[in-house]
Amino acid sequence: MTTGNPTSGEPVVLLSDERAVIDILGKSILGLWDTVNNLTRLRPTKRERYRVTIFGSARVEPTHWVYGAVRDTAAELTRLGCDIVTGGGPGLMQAANEGVKLADPDGTHQKSVGIRVELPFEQDVNAFVTEAFEHKTFFTRLQHFVLVSDAFIVTPGGIGTVLETLMVWQLLQVRHLHDVPLILAGHFWDGLLDWAKAAMLKPDSPLISPEDLKIPQILPDGPSIVNAIREHHKQWKARQG
Repeated sequence: MTTGNPTSGEPVVLLSDERAVIDILGKSILGLWDTVNNLTRLRPTKRERYRVTIFGSARVEPTHWVYGAVRDTAAELTRLGCDIVTGGGPGLMQAANEGVKLADPDGTHQKSVGIRVELPFEQDVNAFVTEAFEHKTFFTRLQHFVLVSDAFIVTPGGIGTVLETLMVWQLLQVRHLHDVPLILAGHFWDGLLDWAKAAMLKPDSPLISPEDLKIPQILPDGPSIVNAIREHHKQWKARQG
């Protein structure tokens, strides 16, 4: 049984009407997403900080050579005037945040940001994060990375890193992101692009365009990555006026 709602004129839905309740909840959630999407359209007239997000494995130990390479690359980017953003966890995320500390010990110039997600096996942000954000879902966390980042660097990683990489790749493909470098560090990711070319770009039934494979840029080492970011940073500063 329903009666009229005096405030809206729409019929009242009783909680016992399960189908109608589910319908209202579904429409309300879609409405909330629309609201969030509208809010994320807002941007400052001038961005004051250039932020590089570094994705990578949580499992790499500080004694591994890759850890040192990521740390040193992040330190060089910090000296260029870049804030460093990571997932805030251990492994290569910690290495990148540690690089900020190495280059800016007092934390007076650049920020070391961690955007983490609640996980039962990762309790806290790493010790080198100076500005932390916490999300309950991977979906909102991924959106946060996209909103704050001017460039992405992908270091070796597992399923989570692949998820992050493919999300940014697709946003660039469909032009939801513009002029944002997606750099794959080292030859760890050669196989991903080889697979995409072999499986998705078959002459008889292509699933992507050849231009899509040009979106991610594989660079062999820290110096080449720093040089690429340096050039993009110059262009970014020129646009800021």
